[in-house]
Amino acid sequence: MRSLSPALALLVILVGPALAQQGAAVPSAGQAAQRERMKTCNADAGTQKLTGDARKSFMTDCLAGKSAAAPAKTLTPQQEKMKSCNADASSKKLAGKERRTFMSTCLKG
Repeated sequence: MRSLSPALALLVILVGPALAQQGAAVPSAGQAAQRERMKTCNADAGTQKLTGDARKSFMTDCLAGKSAAAPAKTLTPQQEKMKSCNADASSKKLAGKERRTFMSTCLKG
């Protein structure tokens, strides 16, 4: 009886994981798609720095497919000019008074 116990334990150790894997179900295509949607929505919510109820609401809508992505906002001409001037000032590494003077001149002209 004593020699049977270690052999039985060894058999369980070697065969157990194979039997456990055999019973594991492979996710269906729908489950895989839902998992990817969850990853995407979660990343989007993180990018937008949403928390609390706003995050819950966003995740619910996103997972339901109601708002897969936030609609792209079109910028007004003034906003476009501001964006362009800001990028120019950053590329020139301007700071302080020099940056304010540059931005003022850029936005006027």
